[in-house]
Amino acid sequence: MSALPADDSSAEPSLEAQVSPQTNRAGRLAQVAPLAKSQERVVSRAQLRSLGWSDGQIDHEITYGRWHAPAWGVVAMQNAPLTHDQRLWLGVLHAGKGAVLTHLTSCRRAGLDWKGDDDTIHVLTPKGDLVDPIDGFFFHQTRRPYQQWLSRSPCGPPRLDLEHAALLTAERDRYVRRAVGLLAACVQQRLTDADHLILAAREIRKLRHGAILMLALGDIDGGAQSFAEIEIGQLCQRAGLATPVRQAVRTDSDGRRRYLDCEWELPDGRVIVLEVDGSFHLRVGNWWRDMKRERAVVLSRSTVLRCASIELRLEPWEVMADLRRAGVPAAPIFP
Repeated sequence: MSALPADDSSAEPSLEAQVSPQTNRAGRLAQVAPLAKSQERVVSRAQLRSLGWSDGQIDHEITYGRWHAPAWGVVAMQNAPLTHDQRLWLGVLHAGKGAVLTHLTSCRRAGLDWKGDDDTIHVLTPKGDLVDPIDGFFFHQTRRPYQQWLSRSPCGPPRLDLEHAALLTAERDRYVRRAVGLLAACVQQRLTDADHLILAAREIRKLRHGAILMLALGDIDGGAQSFAEIEIGQLCQRAGLATPVRQAVRTDSDGRRRYLDCEWELPDGRVIVLEVDGSFHLRVGNWWRDMKRERAVVLSRSTVLRCASIELRLEPWEVMADLRRAGVPAAPIFP
């Protein structure tokens, strides 16, 4: 008699038996290919299910090492580490419905060249949508109507437009000077203009530093309205310095308004001149003309100090201290 086959019913099931069978895998891959291409091969489980994939079939790809799951509910259709662009999709998909790139991440996607050590990926979601943390990501929540501020760019994950993203970045910076510098960089790099930033600022409710940022945007634009509130004589009076002999306002060839010849005549015959530039735009032609004019003033035994109007707003005491060190006398004391 032939031996009966051994009873292996107690043996551990094979790996193949633990995973759902892969029916028509090639067809399902073809179905998901357009989505995978548009999202850098990073997709959500919900998206895969809508295209005919079951959770078992998704787990099969992960178990066999073809795909991996970098975060809950998100699948990378590869076994290699994620690139930066893929991580952008990871953040938006992980955060869920309504999530968009925001703050400095969105600014850089719009082309802003801004130096800094903040490589964090910023994602914005509606208030109340709790998101599990991921290393290297910051998930903001807001009640503001940010869905009205989305960029129209068809490329990459959904994101805020440059103007709103830059202002949200500026309001979170505890150093106002750096915040203003970021807005100025957006204009200098020709990604937007001061008018569009001003319009966006008016749409952001309770914008932190809002009053200062609006004044700074006027200075960036070089508009006359920003100068109306700067009174150097009053600043000198508060600092205990003599007021200038004269203050004149001129308009340069580009239409920018500047204070010209805020002068203090010293007893020894020297003259100290303070010029306040109301715009962050620096063009070679203007700079060249300014240097020629400054040399002429220096040759006439005058000392020229220059500052930006935003510096007078944010750090007037430093300008006043420099004037005092340059020799501006104290204000006379009258009985």
